[in-house]
Amino acid sequence: MESASTRASDLQSALESRTSIDIACGVIMAQNRCSYNDAIAIIAKASSHRNIKLRKVAECILANLPGGAPDTHFEH
Repeated sequence: MESASTRASDLQSALESRTSIDIACGVIMAQNRCSYNDAIAIIAKASSHRNIKLRKVAECILANLPGGAPDTHFEH
């Protein structure tokens, strides 16, 4: 049972990370008028140069939005 709980927690974390990355891509797409693939490449390049996870780069982008980072919500 503990393994199932851990797996569920890991999946929840992955969904939240992916959502942050996707929203950050949307921000980059709007700012640069580029495709999703170009936006993810920009985030990946920044991640590589800074040696931090893609998720952290995305979270930094979202933290600098005028309203701050949006919340992610998932139904249980």
